[in-house]
Amino acid sequence: MLSSDNKEAFFSLVRLGIGHDGGIFPENVDWKVIDALVLDQGLEAVVLDGVERLPAEKRPPMPVLRQWIGETFQEYECRYDAYCKAIAEMAAFYNGHGFKMMVLKGYACGLDWPKPEHRPCGDIDIWLFGRQKEADAYLESIERGGEGSVPLKGLKIDRSHHHHTVFSWGKFTVENHYDFINTHAHRSSVRFEKKLKELAWKGYRENELDGATVYLPGADFNFLFLLRHMANHFVGKEMTLRQLLDWAFMVERYHEEICWEEDLAFLESNGLLRYFNLMALMCVERLGFSRDIFHCELKEDELKERVFNDIIEPEYNVPLGKGALRIMAGKTRRWWSNRWKHKLCYSDSLLSGFVYGVWAKIQKPAHILH
Repeated sequence: MLSSDNKEAFFSLVRLGIGHDGGIFPENVDWKVIDALVLDQGLEAVVLDGVERLPAEKRPPMPVLRQWIGETFQEYECRYDAYCKAIAEMAAFYNGHGFKMMVLKGYACGLDWPKPEHRPCGDIDIWLFGRQKEADAYLESIERGGEGSVPLKGLKIDRSHHHHTVFSWGKFTVENHYDFINTHAHRSSVRFEKKLKELAWKGYRENELDGATVYLPGADFNFLFLLRHMANHFVGKEMTLRQLLDWAFMVERYHEEICWEEDLAFLESNGLLRYFNLMALMCVERLGFSRDIFHCELKEDELKERVFNDIIEPEYNVPLGKGALRIMAGKTRRWWSNRWKHKLCYSDSLLSGFVYGVWAKIQKPAHILH
């Protein structure tokens, strides 16, 4: 279990790394513990930025510092350059063949960070304005005809997922969304998806990247989508501070464009208002964001410390094990242990959530053990 000093040191470094007041830095810090926590949260580059603002006598030992510097250069800055080039190349391809490409999460979120290259980047999530199936068929026809460029050579499209297809573009995995969230996992997801689809067509922005037009989601869409995506991770496995920072930076930048009354009413009707309040509190109390950006009264909550602690040190952190039966048993135990999270994030009953979740796995059995 994390000591209070290690926990506060970590949050202090994150606050410093994103340009906020770090507060009083603790004296008794175990840098091995901090290093493991930083790695789990995917915030090596942010914490390194925070270390640069610390007095010399407060900084970590040189071996830890060298590791963070190396990881920041290789896994963040170099990867970010390649990531942007892949997105620009893909957007140019789609633009040239009559498709508009919106980028979700990753690149779109990173643009709101103080240093976009210091946000970890993974898959490339795209939405083609309702033309996903048509575009996938076109990609396959090009590959079969031998007309594809290098990123398309040997292209294979994985259709085993519920709300997106998957293929590779160079070094990166692409998730091509036809739905923004998995509508098969919870009954309430159908209603949420309908709202997201409506918002996706409104307020989106154009962005030029290496001469290609990339579309970015609007403020209301991202406010709801990123929060629901984060909640799904919180309930299912675990969420990270990186996901919370994505949402917080977006709110900070676009809070005046968000339709607060309408969006909060929608969250309340979908059982997500309390979770919103807790995430906003964490942004303010642990990460140093201003209360004013949330345009509403934030209420104290008895679950606050439990939720805050679970994000950086999940209560249920038991490995699933190996073998089909052990994995399925482990997932069931994890679901039962996290049932308090389900009540916090979904309007569906626990029984409904379980039935829908099992049925979703049966429909797409290839991912039962993942």
